[in-house]
Amino acid sequence: MKILIIVTSVATYENHKLETGLWLSELTHIYHLAKEQGFDITIASPKGGNTPIDPESLKPMMLDKMTKEYWADSSFRELLKHTKSLNEVAGQQFDAVYLAGGHGTMYDFPDNATLQSIIRQHYENNKIVAAVCHGVGGLLNVKLSDGEYLIKNKTLTGFNWFEESLARRKKEVPFNLEKSLKERGSNYKKAFIPMTSKVLVDGNLITGQNPFSSKEIAKVVMRELKK
Repeated sequence: MKILIIVTSVATYENHKLETGLWLSELTHIYHLAKEQGFDITIASPKGGNTPIDPESLKPMMLDKMTKEYWADSSFRELLKHTKSLNEVAGQQFDAVYLAGGHGTMYDFPDNATLQSIIRQHYENNKIVAAVCHGVGGLLNVKLSDGEYLIKNKTLTGFNWFEESLARRKKEVPFNLEKSLKERGSNYKKAFIPMTSKVLVDGNLITGQNPFSSKEIAKVVMRELKK
């Protein structure tokens, strides 16, 4: 089995005052399970090279035991400095494509034509397309071969606007993800309690709401790949 994990290349918000990047646990949980299963794992980003880590995701209250162990592993950290570029992996075939989140993705996922092409190709070939938290923004502008938006009429989730308030990032983010997903015609759903896990499966599309969904979505992706 081959899995492509896509992460952000963006290190700061638009005002360049606050740091952002990849939310680490949204990578580590899927990476850990894929590694356990002996998968061929490719980590790629829009630009290639280093993927910056959101410092908020490294705070003790956000850093679960397993993610902490990965962050302490120098070889893993080195891996994150040398991601493939999306152009390098564009022609390859994978069994699953997984979009990790972090606010950085709001800047370099939605309008990336190469990313859209990779997602469309794998989705239409009935491969797993998964996204968690702000990574779901990478699905926003993907159009299928028939010209329809991929997420139209799809049941999905992603980081909601109230959670953005709790994260104190409403003024920094370039758009309202929840609103944008609804405007594209998706059947958007969220957990009853903010900042708790919610994972939804609609055919070969799998989405997770927030960082607290990282563990569950990783398990669901593995389960769906075994079918």
